[in-house]
Amino acid sequence: MQKIGFIGIGKMATAIIAGLDPTRFEILISGRDFSKTQKQAQELSAQAVTQHELVTKSDLIVLAVKPQVLPKVLTELSVDLTSDKTLVSIAAGLTLADLTELAQTAHQPIIRVMPNINAQIGQSTSAIVKNDFVTDQAYQATQEIFQAVGSVHEIAEKDFSTFAAIAGSSPAFIYMFIDALARAGVLHGLPKDKATKIVAETVQASAEMILQSGENPWSLVDKVSSPGGTTVAGVVSLEQNHFIGTVIDAITATVEKEKNLK
Repeated sequence: MQKIGFIGIGKMATAIIAGLDPTRFEILISGRDFSKTQKQAQELSAQAVTQHELVTKSDLIVLAVKPQVLPKVLTELSVDLTSDKTLVSIAAGLTLADLTELAQTAHQPIIRVMPNINAQIGQSTSAIVKNDFVTDQAYQATQEIFQAVGSVHEIAEKDFSTFAAIAGSSPAFIYMFIDALARAGVLHGLPKDKATKIVAETVQASAEMILQSGENPWSLVDKVSSPGGTTVAGVVSLEQNHFIGTVIDAITATVEKEKNLK
């Protein structure tokens, strides 16, 4: 049974741990507040340990802390790190090269994973990339960990900033779109809770339509837009108000911010 250590027990780490098979992995957790970590350990069927114990006992060490905190954490870990330990970072903005430098070990096996908020419902879309020192066993185990909370895509590291924008940040943009549609429903007479549920179900089904049909999204727009009909009037209004360009600008701003996080 592989031992997986989590440093940082926020919402993302908690969601990932909750999705893991306890017969496959032994889970160790470490947080700044040890008494709080002990309570979380009971809830997650994990072991609360010190950071030193976690590093020495774990096969995989998942770094589930904020990017701004990670350099300090890695500096603390470096005194205990050995080349048989695989680091798994879910922090945005820090490259494999950055992580290697912070770990202060030239041949440290390191994996970067970028999950999103939907891990909390077991439907994350995650990206993964590794350096040359990661074993097949460690890489497969890491994929299994994140497949427990959704899908995993192998992405070249140069594309991580783009992935972070279109998969990591985009749920916020989608929530804004859903809320805007619901508010429009309220404007035209529907209660907000009912309008939100209707829109959320419609967005969910529309996404599933793309995945199941394999069709280009714009061809589905054309299918819904009857000549001279109500839908095409709305599509034209969105285009006149630069809907597509506005979305692209938001993604570009997000990509640039992600690149400047470190």
